[in-house]
Amino acid sequence: MINFETTPESYKHWKLAVDGAVATLTMDVQEDETLADGYKLKLNSYDLGVDIELADAVQRLRFEHPEVQVVVVTSLKPRIFCAGANIYMLGTSSHAFKVNFCKFTNETRCAIEDASANSGQRYVAALNGTASGGGYELAIACDEIYLVDDGNSAVSLPEVPLLGVLPGTGGLTRLVDKRKIRRDRADVFSTLAEGLKGKRAKEWGLVDGYFPTSKFQEAVAAHVESLVKTDGAKAAAKGIKLNPLQVEATAAGREYKYVSVKLNREKRYADLTVRAPQGVQPSTVAEIEQLGDAYWPLQAYRELDDALLHLRMNELEIGLVCLRTEGDLEDVLAVDRTLLANRDHWLVRETILYMARVLRRLDLTAKSFFAFIEPGSCFAGNLLELALSADRTYMLNDPDAKVEVATSEFNAGALPMSNGLTRLQSRFLVAPEQADEVLKHEGALDAEAAEAAGLVTFAPDDLDWEDKIRVDIEERTSLSPDALTGMEASLRFAGPETMDTKIYGRLTAWQNWIFQRPNAVGPEGALTNYGKPTQAQFDYKRT
Repeated sequence: MINFETTPESYKHWKLAVDGAVATLTMDVQEDETLADGYKLKLNSYDLGVDIELADAVQRLRFEHPEVQVVVVTSLKPRIFCAGANIYMLGTSSHAFKVNFCKFTNETRCAIEDASANSGQRYVAALNGTASGGGYELAIACDEIYLVDDGNSAVSLPEVPLLGVLPGTGGLTRLVDKRKIRRDRADVFSTLAEGLKGKRAKEWGLVDGYFPTSKFQEAVAAHVESLVKTDGAKAAAKGIKLNPLQVEATAAGREYKYVSVKLNREKRYADLTVRAPQGVQPSTVAEIEQLGDAYWPLQAYRELDDALLHLRMNELEIGLVCLRTEGDLEDVLAVDRTLLANRDHWLVRETILYMARVLRRLDLTAKSFFAFIEPGSCFAGNLLELALSADRTYMLNDPDAKVEVATSEFNAGALPMSNGLTRLQSRFLVAPEQADEVLKHEGALDAEAAEAAGLVTFAPDDLDWEDKIRVDIEERTSLSPDALTGMEASLRFAGPETMDTKIYGRLTAWQNWIFQRPNAVGPEGALTNYGKPTQAQFDYKRT
């Protein structure tokens, strides 16, 4: 059972230090502290456990240290920054684990970029040694990269020539889309196992600068100091503590305060329910700060995030997740109004940004999602995004029962998808005015109005409801999971392509294919034979 919760006090592989406006994240991977048996994490190579800690640190810097303006990412290992994902871990892992591992590390790197873009925390990679594979991919997720010029240290993406696979966390995409490396140079670099050192790496745009060993620490520190700006509001911001989530885990599911997961393993689906807040909620920033991580939108979405990660990594045969909500529409809408009224405050802003990241995690999860809108549901505002994220939405049409949905300003842009659009915009690409009409509607919509507005897929009456749900669940879970994963990833990101959709849509699809090909993982494949006296044998037919 993989647990995604950790704290800085229990980190095994990272050290987080905060000094005013500057934080330092130092990588010091303990080679024997692995998530599984059969490999050692030498040369600051990483497995999922290392990245879980990194993801936690990035998250805590945003909520617990809002005063930080610059985050320096470096290493304690002499002459090595990071050797990337541990090859022996990849070689001995199941196909599903490899793909899910790469997706999580992608999300961590996207969280770094999100922090830079929206939270005023600029990331600087101080490469005190060689950065190869995933180590360089971590560096290019940062805003700036500085490499030590010691005659030996280099940056490289050796996956294609050495392993027969692709850089797994967006490296190829970030080379050309983010760092604007010329395509021909990117081609050379990505097939050059030894990589490039200081001067040539700088000329090609692979790093932003290089310094000799004797001046490296001093030069990086001086540059970091130049990035710190006078910002009284940011300096005065006081963070909140992210406490461990309370969850009751049983064989039948997981129970949090606001989220429930019920597993129907024999039928390969799960019920995931999110509950609305109850009672009087904070209406001022002071009240929100006082509640801290117990404030409903932050706690509920942290619980949802943990539930999604658990389903991804620990419940591989659950192919369908049935989304439900419980509570009062107005309670959810009241929270939305408070958040939007105070969105300029750092804690409220970070909460909204986090809600958006969790919903994108749902979008990117390789499981089918059906949303069911029934009596007692509260698919309104931010929780309506769950229904809009679903592959299908079912709403009971019963005039004698109060079954309604409602929009808020949250649905107009606060929670964007990876394609940069709102879920309403993605839904109504052919008729953008339809999204505007939905947002202009005042009050709640019943099943007939929601169906007419295009918000639901089916609106069965009470006579057909149970049979319709049962049959459609049985049908969905009987289909090929491979075909469904490909279909869903193709359909969920309509509209413009962004760097994120390239990474998750295109890269994940290629990984899914390459990680199963004999050239990579067969008995004579490159990944299988890495570090052995035998050489890879390729089937040279192009397909």
